[in-house]
Amino acid sequence: MPLSALIVDDEQLARDELKYLLDQAGDVEVVAQGANGIEAVDLIQEHHPDVVFLDVQMPGLDGFAVIKRLMDRHAKDATEPIPQVVFATAYDQYAVRAFDVNAVDYLLKPFDRARVQQALDRVRGRITENATGPRPEAQIEALLKLLNRPQANGRGAQPAKLAKLIVQLQSRLLLVDQAEICYAAIDEGVIRVVTQTFEGQSKCRTLEELLDQLDPDQFWRAHRGFVVNINHIREVVPWFKSTYQLRMNDKKQTEIPVSRGQTKRLRELFNL
Repeated sequence: MPLSALIVDDEQLARDELKYLLDQAGDVEVVAQGANGIEAVDLIQEHHPDVVFLDVQMPGLDGFAVIKRLMDRHAKDATEPIPQVVFATAYDQYAVRAFDVNAVDYLLKPFDRARVQQALDRVRGRITENATGPRPEAQIEALLKLLNRPQANGRGAQPAKLAKLIVQLQSRLLLVDQAEICYAAIDEGVIRVVTQTFEGQSKCRTLEELLDQLDPDQFWRAHRGFVVNINHIREVVPWFKSTYQLRMNDKKQTEIPVSRGQTKRLRELFNL
């Protein structure tokens, strides 16, 4: 039985190129094509394809937002399937090689015939192993973590402003731009992630693990229990015995202590 495939890309030439390669691969039926993320969500629900070749950057909803919608629907209705996802983009990055050992694949434009065939083989293998392999939503979470790892160098790297972090809000898994995060705090093993508009939880177990996913140029561990986005510090407040507190620009204007060991770093950051 042939694989059913959906192609979603805002560039007609990219869709045509990928469809040609899939047709040439054989045993693949392209059931539909979409030009944006909104169409992607609707077409997936309509056709339930085995695999979606999904562009990352699109108008309306980007590839990450499409996945979020799929996971939201799956959380509400477990019978709503999540297809295998193969990302397709023109942007190279550090995580690309990591996908060589992942079931969810990642293709770079312009597409390579052999690489497309390799992605199809992996999709078939994952479908065959579906009973014992990772759940598709678990694969997607792993993929997002890889995509958001700090870049080894700037060459071909995805801009930091595109980096996302998974934040759980009740039963929903939101993809949040790192730049939107004001601070994160750990309390009794639970990490709260606070933005200017909402507060959720990270699935990370420690702040060290969270920091590994964050941009070191923006985020600073001001205290053993807090990580702050230095771009969201509203005010530096002098405190007892030459210590300081940071007043953040979240809704509550939360005050965060600066540990004595980090006071020097604070002075360096703001020329105090």
